[in-house]
Amino acid sequence: MNITVFFGSSRNNGNSELLAKEVVKGFSYEEIRLQNLNIVPIEDKRHDLNGFSIQDDDYDFIIHQILKSDVLIFSTPIYWYSMSGTMKVMIDRFSQAIRDERFPNFKEHLQHVKVIVLAVGGDEPRIKGLPMIQQFQYIFDFLGMSFDQYLIAEGNRPGDVLLDEKAMNESKLLNKWLHQLETSM
Repeated sequence: MNITVFFGSSRNNGNSELLAKEVVKGFSYEEIRLQNLNIVPIEDKRHDLNGFSIQDDDYDFIIHQILKSDVLIFSTPIYWYSMSGTMKVMIDRFSQAIRDERFPNFKEHLQHVKVIVLAVGGDEPRIKGLPMIQQFQYIFDFLGMSFDQYLIAEGNRPGDVLLDEKAMNESKLLNKWLHQLETSM
């Protein structure tokens, strides 16, 4: 089972990363730190005759990784009550990727992957993070993707998420779910 984790944090070893590592404990996985990639923001050319232009950035790497994956994990801090900007820029580019002739099976592949969203915030995240979860749901619905699991945890200062007992218990359940998924593949 091929798992890819997208880390949307602006710092290494942040709370959302620590949470993701609890979820994938014992699994081999690919990690993509969005902050370390050059992803050009989308220029909307859906209605231009020539369509989107190929960008000289790292986005093709992301698409190739998605195409190899059975499970995608979007791990983001809750920044201003939404996903991180780097994650949003990556997702915005899906508009281009689903129309890119170089990746004719991209949208179809998305319909077969399992998806987990992990989010960590410090201001009542289990309530104030729900609109972001709904945003992910709308994105996945539009793409025909399943939205299999999500976990919202609390953490502000580095390492705080490890003190969130509810989240740590839920991360163990997600890890178990991944093991069950692996045996069914």
